[in-house]
Amino acid sequence: MKDTDKKSLEKAKKLWASNEINDIEVGTTKGLQQIHKTLFEGLYDFAGSIRKENISKGNFRFANSLYLEEMLKKIETMSEETLNDIIDKYVEMNIAHPFLEGNGRSTRIWLDLILKKHLNKIVNWENIDKNLYLQAMERSPVNTLEIKTLIENNLTDDLSLESVFKGIETSYYYETNE
Repeated sequence: MKDTDKKSLEKAKKLWASNEINDIEVGTTKGLQQIHKTLFEGLYDFAGSIRKENISKGNFRFANSLYLEEMLKKIETMSEETLNDIIDKYVEMNIAHPFLEGNGRSTRIWLDLILKKHLNKIVNWENIDKNLYLQAMERSPVNTLEIKTLIENNLTDDLSLESVFKGIETSYYYETNE
């Protein structure tokens, strides 16, 4: 794991262990920016800032920066009433990819906060295979069934810090090339 990832991981754990987690706006762009800033402040000069450049990963191009602000406003208005609604919102935020770096790590925490607020559950990331997750996310702009099934089958009502920390560590592993 890179040094920046180690530092960010410690910041993620501190965020959950402190009362700061309760100050995050749940399900909003501002809340996602708060998470991103907390995780990456001092590591990236753009921590918490919405990107102004276009970005891509592999052959997938994320939301065009010209339309990103408008897209983020629409994502904010999406329903969070059911698990399907929440995952649809999560997929749309992934397509938006509002930051230059650190989107996956930030949005998985953002997703867990939404799930915790509305369903009193979080994702047990530890039980989700990295390759299955990445493939499901890659296909999610076309079909969300895979990612919905993966997440639904791995929800837990264990909201203990130990469970959260294990999930965060696994979530960070998704970003490595190991």
